[in-house]
Amino acid sequence: MPPTPHHPADHPTATGRTHAPDGPPRSGPKIQEAADARDVLAHALTRAGIQLPAMDIRTPWADDAEGEARYALVHLGVCSAPVALMLADVILKGITT
Repeated sequence: MPPTPHHPADHPTATGRTHAPDGPPRSGPKIQEAADARDVLAHALTRAGIQLPAMDIRTPWADDAEGEARYALVHLGVCSAPVALMLADVILKGITT
């Protein structure tokens, strides 16, 4: 088993991307907060055997692409039905323990 990363951003599923695929890089505390949350979630999911490779950071307003974001969202992307079932199983196990 490979060693556990010391920080979620070091994890191989953390993309580190904080910009739209066709837009400029974004910055600011809201982007950093969302990126940190994405990295922690990616690490937790990987430890549970689940990978959501399309996770990204999005901002809901188009004008945020030109400056500091007012709000940022962790976009989880899409997943296959088996991955969705694995995710549901992990969540339910966490609720019942």
